[in-house]
Amino acid sequence: MNGLPAGTRVWLAAGATDMRKGFDSLAAQAQTVLGQDPFSGHVFCFRGRRGDLVKLLWWDGDGLCLFAKRLERGRFVWPRAEEGVVVLSRAQLSMLLEGIDWRMPQRTWRPELAG
Repeated sequence: MNGLPAGTRVWLAAGATDMRKGFDSLAAQAQTVLGQDPFSGHVFCFRGRRGDLVKLLWWDGDGLCLFAKRLERGRFVWPRAEEGVVVLSRAQLSMLLEGIDWRMPQRTWRPELAG
C-alpha cells in the first residue's frame, strides 16, 4: 500500500464493520455511509468489532482491490465514534497497518544539544 499515487486520500470508517463483507458490500458502504465514490482511486479502511482485523478497499483503475490484515497481537487504533469518517495521510496509514497509534506518534529520540 506504500505505492499509492500522489493525491490518494485514505478514508477511515468509524465504528465496527462486519468483516464478512466483500468487494461489493464494502463498496456500497463507502458510497452510502461514507458518502464517497468507491471508484475514485481513494482507499477506504474498515475495522472489525474485535479490532484485530482491518480491510482496505481500493480502485486501482482496472478493478477493486481488497487488502486484509490481521494482527497476531494487539489491536488497530480506531476512532471511538460509532459513525463518521476520518481522513488519514499515507504515513498515518502505514502506522495504522503496523499497529502503531497514528493519532499521536511518539518520537523515540530528541536532540539535546545543537552543534
